[in-house]
Amino acid sequence: MIKKTNLLIFILTIGVFGILNTEMGMIGVLPFMAERFHVSISQAGLLVSLFALVVAISGPTMPLLFSGIDRKKVMLLVLGVFIAGNIVSIFATNFTIALIARVIPAFFHPIYCSLAFTVAAASTSQEEAPKAVAKVFVGVSAGMVIGVPVSNFIAGAASLEMAMVFFAVVNVIAFVATIFFVPSMPVKARISYGAQVSVLKKTTTWISIIAVVLMNGAVFGVFSYLAEYLERITKFSLHTISLVLLVYGLANILGSIIAGRLLTKNALKTVVAFPFVIGAVYVILFVTGQFTVPMALLTLALGTLGGIGGNINQYWISTAAPEAPDFANGLFLTAANLGTTMGTTVCGYFISGLGIKYVVLGGLLFSLLSIVFIFIRIYMQPGKTKFCYE
Repeated sequence: MIKKTNLLIFILTIGVFGILNTEMGMIGVLPFMAERFHVSISQAGLLVSLFALVVAISGPTMPLLFSGIDRKKVMLLVLGVFIAGNIVSIFATNFTIALIARVIPAFFHPIYCSLAFTVAAASTSQEEAPKAVAKVFVGVSAGMVIGVPVSNFIAGAASLEMAMVFFAVVNVIAFVATIFFVPSMPVKARISYGAQVSVLKKTTTWISIIAVVLMNGAVFGVFSYLAEYLERITKFSLHTISLVLLVYGLANILGSIIAGRLLTKNALKTVVAFPFVIGAVYVILFVTGQFTVPMALLTLALGTLGGIGGNINQYWISTAAPEAPDFANGLFLTAANLGTTMGTTVCGYFISGLGIKYVVLGGLLFSLLSIVFIFIRIYMQPGKTKFCYE
C-alpha cells in the first residue's frame, strides 16, 4: 500500500513538473520566439503573461467543474491537452497560433495542479498530508527552476523546436505513467457545486486568501527583480547571476521538502514564523546586499524560504475550506498568481521611485500585512491551535 501511494505521488510530481515546465520554461526561450515570429520581446512576453492571467482566472472555476469526474480520466485529459499544445507549438507558423497553443492549455493548468494536491493529501493520513503535498510541490519547484535554463540551453544548442519537444516529452512521460500505473479514482462522494462555492461565505476563507496573496507577494515581489539586484547592487557578472539563480531554484526544492516536515510537526508555528523570518532576511539583505558572500548566502536562504512559502500558502487555504478540497486548491492557485502580480507591481513602484536597492521595502510591506491577516484568522478560531486536512 505504501509503495503504491509513493508511486502515485511520484507520478503526480512528474505531472506537475511537466505542467510547470511548460509554463515557466517559455521564459527561457522568449528571445528565440521573438526572433522566430518576428515580434518584439514584449510581444513575445504575452506567451508568459497571458498564460499566467488565464491560470489566475480559471483557478477557482475549472477545478470546480471537473471535481466530480474520475481523477485518472481528468489527469489524462489535462496532460493530453498540454501534449497537443506543445506539438502545435513545435509546428506553429505564426505568432497567433503559438499564442492560442499556449492559452488553451492554461485553462486546464489549475485542474491538474489542484487535483494533484488534493489526491496527494487524500492518499495518506491527515497528519502526514503536508508531507505528501510537499513532495508534489517539489515538482512545482523543479518545473519553475529547471524549465528556464534547460529550455534556453536546448534552444541555443539545438533549436527552438527541440525545446518545444522537451516540453512535450515530459508531459508524454507523465501521460504514459498515468495510463499504466495510476488506478481508476472515481469520486465516491461528489460534492455539489453549490456546496463547494459556499466556502466563499466563510470569512475565514477570505482572510486566508488575502494572507496568501500577501505572503506570495512578499516572496515574488522581490524575486522578480533579484537578477537586476544582483547585477546592479552586488555587481555580480551575468555568469555568476545565472549560477546564483540556479542555487536559488535548488534551494526552493529543498524548501519544499523542509516545509512538509515543519507543517507536519507544528503547522501553526510554521505559518506564524514565516513572514517574520522572510522580513528579517530582507532587512539583512538591505544592509549587506552589496557584499558578495552575504548576498550569496541570503539568496540561498530566500530560495529555501520560497519553497517553504509555497507549501504554507497551499496549506493555509486548503485548511480554511477542507470541505471543498478541489475548489480550495483552485483558490490557492488564483491567490498565488494574484500575489505574484501584486508583489511585482508594488515592488516595481519602489524601484522606479527610490531605486533597485529599495525593492526589499515592497517585500517588507507585504510581509507585515500578511502577519496581520494570519493573526486575524487565528483570532477568529480561538482554542484551535492546530489546523489539519479534515
